[in-house]
Amino acid sequence: MTTKSYFALIASCLGLGIIHAEPFSADWNSLRKYERPQWFQDAKFGIYTHWGPYSATMAPDHSDWYGRKVYGENGEMTKFHLETYGPLSEFGYKDIIPKFTAENFDADEWVKLFIEAGARFAGPVGEHADGFPMWASKQTKWNAANMGPKRDIVAEMEKAIRKTDLKFMVSMHHQWKYGWFSSEQPEPDSADPHYQDLYGPSVPMTGFSTKQANGKLDPMRVDPMPDQAFADDWLARVKEVVTGYQPDLLWFDNRMQILPEQTRKEMAAFYYNSSHENQREAVLSYKRPDLIVGTGTVDLERSRMPDIYPDPWLTDTSIAKNTWSYVTAPEYYSADRLTDDLIDIVSKNGCLLLNIAPAPDGTIPDEQREILRSMGAWLKINGEAIYSSRPWFVYGEGDTKAGGDGHLGDLKFNGFGPEDIRFTTSGQTLYAIALDRHEDNAPVTIEELSETAYNDEIKGITLLGYSGDITWTRDKQSLSITIPEDFENSHAYVFKIHR
Repeated sequence: MTTKSYFALIASCLGLGIIHAEPFSADWNSLRKYERPQWFQDAKFGIYTHWGPYSATMAPDHSDWYGRKVYGENGEMTKFHLETYGPLSEFGYKDIIPKFTAENFDADEWVKLFIEAGARFAGPVGEHADGFPMWASKQTKWNAANMGPKRDIVAEMEKAIRKTDLKFMVSMHHQWKYGWFSSEQPEPDSADPHYQDLYGPSVPMTGFSTKQANGKLDPMRVDPMPDQAFADDWLARVKEVVTGYQPDLLWFDNRMQILPEQTRKEMAAFYYNSSHENQREAVLSYKRPDLIVGTGTVDLERSRMPDIYPDPWLTDTSIAKNTWSYVTAPEYYSADRLTDDLIDIVSKNGCLLLNIAPAPDGTIPDEQREILRSMGAWLKINGEAIYSSRPWFVYGEGDTKAGGDGHLGDLKFNGFGPEDIRFTTSGQTLYAIALDRHEDNAPVTIEELSETAYNDEIKGITLLGYSGDITWTRDKQSLSITIPEDFENSHAYVFKIHR
């Protein structure tokens, strides 16, 4: 049987139009034929984990950037390292690895929590910027199966997730390793050729970032650019993950643009073809402009679309404002804020990928557990307005605007108010979601459903999680809904509009 007929047979057997009838080639026009699977459009909410040696640094904040800040920035993190561990010539990032023990890591217990939180897909960071794969890599001895935990974390997570209905994802950030440990510190261990397998090629500080015309450093513009050997190693690590663990969603951090175009095209074609061969419906997530638009699923880091986007998209954000990985002084978002973010993103045709930050021993801190379980409790009652939903004509109304501020724009966003409404639909059902409650319990008013804005009948309204009748009126100015005083809800309020 030819490869072409094999793919066609899979498509026929599975009854899935998304299964490409021909192999993808490493060509943008071929890759544009990619179609997002329905499971992703329906899932809406996923969880992943920044967890690696950087989790064991005991830094107060931003430990995911520990390597770069200590080696390359000569600021507060460098001072912390010198005071805590000593000079980089004597104690470098490599010496943090034994502190990453994972002795209490239980993949099944993690996945149970993710399900309680209402997630529909989940997985680990496969490799961060630190050159330390969390799987049994043949590309380097510096990996979690060989050092630190001495366990194949990706394999354990995949096994636990495959037991459930969740989809499995892996995130990859290893293009950031190029220049990550470049340093002007005295005799840093990263300059020792003996450790190049971990730290990457020795390049000057401009190899991590060069200055723009405005004087700001830009890690997307580097000098010298990575050579083919770096690109080949980068691709080989991706292929190990794809071949060994077959992720349903393969997520990439930005900065792939420093790699040759051909390398990026080969990566995408290899992932799609491998997924099809294994009868998996693949999602490849990327940040613009790393891939050509239409060849994967767009992701926005700590940001979101300002309006409904035609194609399903993704936001990745963290449970804490000041870090992606474990720190000693986390600034957690509330469950209310994160639930509102999920609703806003879904109303604009997006999905939320929420990061959590386990401790180096593999436990998930109690505060994070409480946040996740609170979100899950809300979704258990109101999930019909989220899962498998689609956008309405407009995403919502209200004075608060979220999105459109570019990369990391959500760090400047302070949340929603009682005037903010978001809409979703499921079949013929319309949901109007109030993101907050007035202090005086004033009615929820929705102008988009007034008699002058919406030319259809509203037959009735119910409040999810409440069994009693709902009082509402409608006139030329708005639809006005009274929230029952005896209804207690810790987050948003979902009104089911019967038409």
